[in-house]
Amino acid sequence: MKKTLLYLTAAMAAVIVFGACERGSVQIIPCPQEVKAGFGEFDFAGASFIIKGVEDPAASDYIRSFQALVQEKTGKVDGRSRVVFVHDASMAPEEYVLQVRRRKVEVRASALNGFVYAIQSLKQMMPLCIWGGEVPQGQSWKVPAVKIHDYPRFGYRGQHLDCSRHFFSTDEVKKILNLMSVHKMNRFHWHLTDDQGWRVEIRKHPRLTSVGGWRSGTMIGKDWSSDDHVRYGGFYSQEELRDVVAYAASLGITVIPEIDMPGHMQGVLAAYPELGCTGGPYEVWKVWGVSQEVLCAGNEKVYSLMEDVLSELLDIFPSEYIHIGGDECPKVRWESCPKCQAKIRELGLGNDEHFKAEDYLQTYFMNRVEKFLNEHGRKIIGWDEILEGDISQSATIMSWRGTEGGIKAAQSGRDAIMTPNSHMYLDYCQSDTPENEPLCIGGCLPLEKVYSYEPLLPTMTEEECSHILGVQANLWTEYIASNEYLEYMLLPRHTALSEVQWCNADNKDWERFCNSLKHMQQIYEALGFNYRK
Repeated sequence: MKKTLLYLTAAMAAVIVFGACERGSVQIIPCPQEVKAGFGEFDFAGASFIIKGVEDPAASDYIRSFQALVQEKTGKVDGRSRVVFVHDASMAPEEYVLQVRRRKVEVRASALNGFVYAIQSLKQMMPLCIWGGEVPQGQSWKVPAVKIHDYPRFGYRGQHLDCSRHFFSTDEVKKILNLMSVHKMNRFHWHLTDDQGWRVEIRKHPRLTSVGGWRSGTMIGKDWSSDDHVRYGGFYSQEELRDVVAYAASLGITVIPEIDMPGHMQGVLAAYPELGCTGGPYEVWKVWGVSQEVLCAGNEKVYSLMEDVLSELLDIFPSEYIHIGGDECPKVRWESCPKCQAKIRELGLGNDEHFKAEDYLQTYFMNRVEKFLNEHGRKIIGWDEILEGDISQSATIMSWRGTEGGIKAAQSGRDAIMTPNSHMYLDYCQSDTPENEPLCIGGCLPLEKVYSYEPLLPTMTEEECSHILGVQANLWTEYIASNEYLEYMLLPRHTALSEVQWCNADNKDWERFCNSLKHMQQIYEALGFNYRK
């Protein structure tokens, strides 16, 4: 009877512990889907590492690097406890199970990303010095026993970075990739070209960088008539691009390049003026905004150059998707351009109750580029303006002008990625008192508003929801000229973004998130990031 009573008491205690164990019992961001507290602690000091059945070299390398870090920090291996990584083919590629007991930590996953995310969760449970800096004397390496079963809500979890308006080194780009890995993101959308500068080496057309990669000056603040007369620019060599792609891949991140077309192309026109409707002269743009100078959609040389560009790009970026822009393309020049109007007549395009002939001409442009990419085994993403016409069903829509484009895409059976400027534009101010913030493009997007975003609306059907691939935040850099400022605009909103992308709607909790954010801010400091306090 006494033994039975002890078992009952233990069972009731377990129910109390597990029942009271909210996800906030571990300070992990993004919060895991399922968390159960255990009993006792595991001591990483002296632990041996064992890898079972993990044949993917990238996954093995990532695990080994974590092992080396732990053993360097703890300073000994005595084998009294074990950290075991097990390949489990039954699990999805981004799913993991992490179980911490007194003498054993076991991680189960089927692919690189699952192991990366498990290790990132483990590191958030460990002492701060695991992230960087000296190990304090007498540092304890104990972590609480817990079982975590975790997996993402959305398959596409992205962060965008504009390196055209202002140029950032590959070291800073890698630092952003590191941050994305901490937050379990898997798509880096790299905006490489725009009116203000072409940033990617194309060997067949060197003037794209020698001319298009440099502007003679930049507007000062928000004075559109000003010019600092300081030459500005830069570009990434193909070797540098490949290096970043490989580095991202080692973290489980796919790099999606963007070549924005047919608008936002004044850098190209400065290098090759014959590709514009007027013939120029053009210059790499020194102001922000939307230029009326766009590629001539009736000029066959334009398509030849774009195919040359994309051919070299495909050799560098193995991503399934290539982003081809399609946003903010004024049609003023096309309306009076003989070549564009001839192409409209050739294609039999005309105005109707929905769109003008020039809108359908842009659709022709985008569909033609998509066909080229499809023939090379790739898919396209375009901004939501490409729905203004008759874009192909296979195009994926990136909804930035609110959520309407994404909803419309899903309703029409197209895939969509939600990046609404109302909640996902990290170039907006972080408070409603802009005088207390660095100069930014405008708008107000505080941390709580980012966190509040829900991509799937109650009015959407199950089929429509299945077409929402995921969520991305965009960081345009018109007013962001330094690494310190770039990081400030990302953080801590990037952390809120990660929970929108990863957590099921019922897992999100603002109070729990804020408590965990205090710990995450300490991690930012250990990693050397600047952030809004």
